[in-house]
Amino acid sequence: MEIRLSSNLLVTFFLLQLIQLCAASEYTRPSPRQLIFRAHNRSDSEPQQVHVSLAGKDYMRVSWITSDKHVKSIVEYGKSPGKYESSATGERTSYHYFLYSSGEIHHVKIGPLEPSTTYYYRCGGAGPEFSFRTPPSTFPIEFAVVGDLGQTEWTASTLEHVGVKDYDVFLLPGDLSYADSQQPLWDSFGRLVEPYASTRPWMVTEGNHEIESFPIIYPRGFKAYNARWVMPHQESGSKSNLYYSFDVVGTHIIMLGSYTDFDSDSDQYKWLQADLANVDRKKTPWVVVLLHAPWYNSNQAHRGEGESMRQAMEEVLYKARVDVIFAGHVHSYERFTRVFDNNADPCGPVYITIGDGGNREGLAMNFENPSPSISVYREPSFGHGWLTVYNNTHAQWSWHRNNETNAIIADEVWLESLSSSTLCGQATTPSKSLNDEL
Repeated sequence: MEIRLSSNLLVTFFLLQLIQLCAASEYTRPSPRQLIFRAHNRSDSEPQQVHVSLAGKDYMRVSWITSDKHVKSIVEYGKSPGKYESSATGERTSYHYFLYSSGEIHHVKIGPLEPSTTYYYRCGGAGPEFSFRTPPSTFPIEFAVVGDLGQTEWTASTLEHVGVKDYDVFLLPGDLSYADSQQPLWDSFGRLVEPYASTRPWMVTEGNHEIESFPIIYPRGFKAYNARWVMPHQESGSKSNLYYSFDVVGTHIIMLGSYTDFDSDSDQYKWLQADLANVDRKKTPWVVVLLHAPWYNSNQAHRGEGESMRQAMEEVLYKARVDVIFAGHVHSYERFTRVFDNNADPCGPVYITIGDGGNREGLAMNFENPSPSISVYREPSFGHGWLTVYNNTHAQWSWHRNNETNAIIADEVWLESLSSSTLCGQATTPSKSLNDEL
């Protein structure tokens, strides 16, 4: 059955926006662009909201939704258009949220796959053909990094800018659809991102807008997120879809959950320790972390919301010599130097807030003045970033401001991996001086 927004849902949605706007009086935001709603325009048996994600070494997970509950969870795939030499079957699920009932949500793991190869695939045994390209097996590798994406005209602008570049993996540090319990907006978001998420692996972690909890009825939250966006948590030894890790081309990427337990007695903390203990920096010289609520932030929005998580986990990541930590949540861009415990430290991670993908709430305009000495660049504009890892020792980060038809490079920096640093190789305690090169 086709899912559409009812008038009651629209009224409720806009009332929620009004309430949230009034609550955000501590800082001023410009007028956001219009919400985009993508309706279902295929038959009930055809796949919609198709996206792919990495699912262990040489494997990908294909996910999609059908209105028809009788469609098989099968993916046929091959290296030539229309020629499917292989197939795999998977699993399906569905969920209810108050009066909303989802379609059949299919997840199929395919592989083993060859690197740097385009595969053509079909979902459910019928319907349109899609294609994706697998990541390379050797450097260089390029990551698109976008936070707080949403589904507005700004979102469409961001995706168009990202889509014209030949990148390898898409990273999203939380706040995907901004459905905020309005479940048809999850469907709309899936259709909006399908042209991009079906062609490159999208690796995401949850933000506060994915929680969607309700006392007594849905106390745990994340019902839609966990059903729709299955990430490789089992493949990385995690008990929860809210935190996991994966390897791709010399880079170990850790997705942490800002909205699940993270203290030293938590499953997430214990998993993180075990995960980092298994990292071999000769095989993955780069370690990158994504989470939602930033640990360092000089914007007046969401001040201190990541502090308790920072106090719990920062030293663990510092001792592991994590190279970069990306966050979202704050709707602006900010890059910090290498930091540990609120001080510049050449052996700490570079912290980057990139919560400016296109959310419906607008931008967080107000930063504290004067700027903290550890904050290198900050700007309240919509945009996206590129992390290009060239080899074992060097990578380049650039942030691009969305400027109508052009994506302007506003900030960029070269990074040296801490695994290659003679100063930081054996360090286990904070240092007090900065390297010339980040």
